[in-house]
Amino acid sequence: MSASRTQVCFGAWIAALTVGFYAFPQYSMYSWAAIGLSASAAVLVGARVHRPARRLPWYLLSAVLVSFTFGDTTYNVLTDYLHVANPFPSLADLFYLMVYPMLAGALLIFIRSRSGAGNRAALLDALVPTVGLGLLSWVFLIAPYVRDSDLGFVEKAVSSGYPLGDVLALAMLARLLTAGGRKPVALHVLVAGVGSLLITDVIYGLRQLEGTWQVGGPVDAGWVLFYTATALSALHPSMRRLTTSERLPQSVTGGRRLALMSVAALIAPAVLLIEDLNQGVTDAPMIATASSVMFLLVMARVAGLMQQQRENAARERTLRITGADLVAASSVDQAGAALTNAVTSIVPTGEDHRWVMRGSDAEPDAVTGLMSTGRVRVAGLPADVAVELEGFEWALYAEAVSAGRTRNGPLRHNRVYLAAGDEVLTAIEPSFEALMAQATMAVERINLTDEVNRRSSEDYFRALIQSASDVILIVGDDDTIRYASPSALPVFGRTDLIGLPLARLIAGTDHAELRDLLDQVRNGRGPRDGVDLTAVSGEDLLLQVECTCRDLRDDPAVNGLVVTIRDVTERRRLENDLAHQAYHDSLTGLANRALFQNRLENAASYAAERRHEVGVLFVDLDDFKEVNDSLGHAAGDQLLSVVGRRITDVVGPLATVARTGGDEFAVLIDRISDAGEAERVADRIVAALAESIDVTDATGAVHQIRGAASVGIATSAEAAGISELLRRADVAMYGAKTEGKNTWQRYEDEMHDAMLHRLEMRSALNDAVAGGQMRLRYQPIIDLPTGEVAGLEALVRWQHPVRGLLGPNEFIELSEENGSVVAIGGWVLREALSTFAHWRRIEAGSHMRYVSVNVSARQFRTPGFVDEVRAVLAETGADPHWLLLEVTESLVLHDVDQVWRDLRELRAMGVRIAIDDFGTGYSSLSYLSSMPVDVLKIDKSFIDDILHNPQQMALVETIVSLARTLELAVVAEGIELDGHRAALTGMGCSYGQGYLFSKPVTADEFLEYLRMRNSAVAHH
Repeated sequence: MSASRTQVCFGAWIAALTVGFYAFPQYSMYSWAAIGLSASAAVLVGARVHRPARRLPWYLLSAVLVSFTFGDTTYNVLTDYLHVANPFPSLADLFYLMVYPMLAGALLIFIRSRSGAGNRAALLDALVPTVGLGLLSWVFLIAPYVRDSDLGFVEKAVSSGYPLGDVLALAMLARLLTAGGRKPVALHVLVAGVGSLLITDVIYGLRQLEGTWQVGGPVDAGWVLFYTATALSALHPSMRRLTTSERLPQSVTGGRRLALMSVAALIAPAVLLIEDLNQGVTDAPMIATASSVMFLLVMARVAGLMQQQRENAARERTLRITGADLVAASSVDQAGAALTNAVTSIVPTGEDHRWVMRGSDAEPDAVTGLMSTGRVRVAGLPADVAVELEGFEWALYAEAVSAGRTRNGPLRHNRVYLAAGDEVLTAIEPSFEALMAQATMAVERINLTDEVNRRSSEDYFRALIQSASDVILIVGDDDTIRYASPSALPVFGRTDLIGLPLARLIAGTDHAELRDLLDQVRNGRGPRDGVDLTAVSGEDLLLQVECTCRDLRDDPAVNGLVVTIRDVTERRRLENDLAHQAYHDSLTGLANRALFQNRLENAASYAAERRHEVGVLFVDLDDFKEVNDSLGHAAGDQLLSVVGRRITDVVGPLATVARTGGDEFAVLIDRISDAGEAERVADRIVAALAESIDVTDATGAVHQIRGAASVGIATSAEAAGISELLRRADVAMYGAKTEGKNTWQRYEDEMHDAMLHRLEMRSALNDAVAGGQMRLRYQPIIDLPTGEVAGLEALVRWQHPVRGLLGPNEFIELSEENGSVVAIGGWVLREALSTFAHWRRIEAGSHMRYVSVNVSARQFRTPGFVDEVRAVLAETGADPHWLLLEVTESLVLHDVDQVWRDLRELRAMGVRIAIDDFGTGYSSLSYLSSMPVDVLKIDKSFIDDILHNPQQMALVETIVSLARTLELAVVAEGIELDGHRAALTGMGCSYGQGYLFSKPVTADEFLEYLRMRNSAVAHH
């Protein structure tokens, strides 16, 4: 709830309680207690919600309200229930009197938090009206009780305590209001509440003296206002500023404050006059005391103003003297010395302070001559400045940008800091700002004068050289430098080049080239352009430079060779980088296909001349697509980088390793020493990549995966030409994948036939659906506790025209590669739903709940898949609740936004979603709570060992328990033994399938199985 809404609700609640207080006087004690305790609780709520820097004053205000409420409640109990007539003094008075010291303490904490305790002027301004009002309180509220002979000492003390407490609270309130600075809303509200308390207390005291006080009158509204305003001030967000230190300006006595102090000073004479006109002066000692105190306070205030005036006059005199010194300064150093003297002078004598000046290079486009000042915390300054200003909390600062130290030097960012006590900084801040403005103008004047002098002494030719980025040198006949342009500084890191031999600027390896350049120009063979040399800059830093030389010895203004040097280091580096990128992979830094091909050609040509063999190894990562799909492409890039490094480490520096494609690498062994060398290298590569690799996904989670790879080997002894060698290595690599992956194969002629067979299978799959070659087999899904057939899974087979009936492991991977899996999946969905809809209409299958259909990742991501499912459901007349789509973990975790959106749309239709082979992929359990799925299918590999492996049993139990917690159904696959079923039933797994119940069968066999199963269950 917002702060404003909270305040409105609290105000409405107090208004309702107040109406109840006046409307139902018989319950006034309860409604009054509710008002006070509600306000106290609201103060605590405000302190907890807004988290002020100091909570103690708010806790004290809450205690004030509680104490006040306890006093009222105690008084009501004594009068209404114990029938004590005028219980005074009583326990209620103790609670009442405790209010004033706690209230004064809270206000004092606010004063110290906002402005400290050293604002002497504000304190004096607050004490003057406080003394005057204290005199009035004595005359009208305290003196009548003191003079009353019917009251004992305790009664007089208690009666006097109330107005004294009001005076104490008034003094704190006046000090808080005269502290200066902007007053937050919470302060205004709190002042209104405390003022209401004081006014109401005065009215209450006067009514008591007159004997006309009654509970439930309009005066009680003043205390209600006190409760309400105190609570609202705590609930307002600006309450945090009441305990936050503020930089308050120096107190200046304005017209309103002067008028208030004047009225307060006249209170004592007015009281004296009134008493004299009535029945004689009865309070002469107190009137004299109050007059004396106010006189002393006024004199102290006048003394402070006089001291302040003297300090201001001294600062003005210092500013005038400093202005004259700055005008006379002819250099920046002289101006800095004058500024330091002036700062020391404006700080009051005896006050501790620190003065720091700093300068640094500014941004080239910075505006000069603009000065900014302000106050900053020392803790937030740069470390070197903060150390020098240690011991102070605040500092004044000024900063400006001026011209550089040298003609072409960078602009200078000048900063000064003055640290001192808070009151000192407040007093001298205007003088500091004026002083810094004078200093900025003086520095600008000095720089402008220097610039004018420099420009007036230069001719046009030198101005052109000054602006040139190339280094221009004039070299004499002895090869020494007689002139160097200013641009030599950024190039060579130094300006003292005059008198140095030119060879000192050039690396020793290029001295011969430099001598040849100079000799050719001197011998009249024309100028030389674009000669590349290596130069030495600064601390032995090497640069690539381009040199041009002209012979101007006949020109009287030059009389030497003009050598122009251009720094082309970055250009050469860029050219080298572009050349490197053209022949190297940007991700792994390895050679790319073009460089590999080039080195293979060179190695093959050299091998033919020397009559030795060249070996080529093709390395292809196994299941790399699954890593990209499940963990993201960033994780895949990490895997590729690690794989590249491991292959490089294995083959050594003499072989060439290249990344030739997405997850494909190639190794060139340009000289095979013996027949088994290529196989040994391949074996080491397979072993190195089989070790786990840590990668990080997009969420920052670390996963351990294996970079298992299939390696194909071919050598030049088996191939006629480079193209044949590469083809054979590629065929061998596919042969390794066919053999189960994570292994290597050397090329054999039979592999070529296997590759042709694979291509034929891929081609035949394109016509399999259109040719009516697909078949469905059905495997029941059993309700384990009851033994009933809950559903069935549709499994696809391929009736190959030549090879007969093939299982999915023989063609699904190929169909994924060529895209025919989309057509196969669509056929399976339509055929399975049509068959299941028919079975639901006959008695044998009417009790079955659903049919489960597998969906491949490529089929699911095909545009329009959700519309296809909707169309097939309408076409077959199947209820969407009959369909369970099985997807893989990697699909659910890749492209999460789009995939989950499609899954939610399917579920909205009524279709249920299952994660197939749960636990075998890279999924994170943290996704399960939000995945749009309904069923987990536990892979057969988890079920096989649960009877003999306690860890496997515990893992399955954990999956089942997790699914139950997330309200997901669980289907266990691969149940083959009664022990499997018993164990799964015992741990709460509801469904299962496997050869224990039935292998996948045809439609007719499945119907017969249903009839036999139903008959057996009915007989049982």
